[in-house]
This record gives sequence, structure tokens and C-alpha cells, in this order.
Amino acid sequence: MDARKREILDGARRAFAKHGYEGATVVRLEAEIGLSRGAIFHHFQSKLDLFFALAEEDQQRAAKQWLEEGFGPLLRRIADENPAWVGVYLEIARMLRTDPAVRERWLRKSSEHDRLLLERMRELQARGEVRDDVEPTEIGRFLGVIVDGIALSVGAGVRDDVEPLIRLAEDAIAPRS
Repeated sequence: MDARKREILDGARRAFAKHGYEGATVVRLEAEIGLSRGAIFHHFQSKLDLFFALAEEDQQRAAKQWLEEGFGPLLRRIADENPAWVGVYLEIARMLRTDPAVRERWLRKSSEHDRLLLERMRELQARGEVRDDVEPTEIGRFLGVIVDGIALSVGAGVRDDVEPLIRLAEDAIAPRS
């Protein structure tokens, strides 16, 4: 990614964090990024494309961290995120619910992440590190609900100690003796 595109994404992240998706008008994006709309939209076709690029970047980062470091480190990072940005993260959930085109686009993009996470869960089950009496997709959904719940709390400005939740989740998916 070239430096200009990174500059645009970083400024857009600040604008969306401050104003939300709807409130981040093109004028506000220009002011936060420090570039004209022509320069911004030379790299991104629309405000939605810009927002979607940031949401996709966050999804990729989260999936990578989950795959490489595990669930606990991911949950700790989300708990430490900027509440303003996590609030914007939650806007993608609203868009997925209310806009079929956004939902279709998101599902196309997220399928590769889902496949990798499912493979990882199956590996953990095969090694006996995760219970195997529950489908790996259901374990993933369960852990995803915890991630979304922490994101919702952080987005609302509530900082909770996530360590008990991490232990509870690990206990819930641990192999049964």
C-alpha cells in the first residue's frame, strides 16, 4: 500500500472515530485527512469503500492475531482499543443488518478468514487442545460472540477486566476429561 493511501486510511479512521460513519461527511474527511476530495476519491471510489477498507483491515488484523496468538491476546487488544473506533466497528454490524449489498460484499470478503479460522479450530481439536464434542463452527461462533460483546462494551465506554472472560471461554472450549 503506498504512503498516500495509508495517509488517507489513517485520516479516515480518525474522522470515522470522531463522527461515526454518517457524521463523517466528505468535508470532515477532507479536513481530517488534509487532502482534497479528488485526492481521496482517486484511491477510493466512495466513502463506503473507504469505510469498508478500514473495516476489512481490522478484520484481517483480528483474524491474523487470533490465528497467530490465540483468543486471549485478541480479546485483550480489543478491550484496550479506542472506544471511538470500536463504536465505528459496531457500525459495520448495523450496515450488515440493514444493507443487503454491504452484507453480500462483507460475506464475500470474510469467507477466507472464516475458512482459516475453521481450519485452525479443527487443528486444535485434532491435537486435543479444544473439545471435539462441539462443531468447530459453533466454537468459533461462541468465541465471536464474546469478541463482539467486549467490542460493544468498549464502544459504549465501559472498560471491563477481560481476564475472567478469557478464563471462562478457555474453560468452555477445553477438552472434557
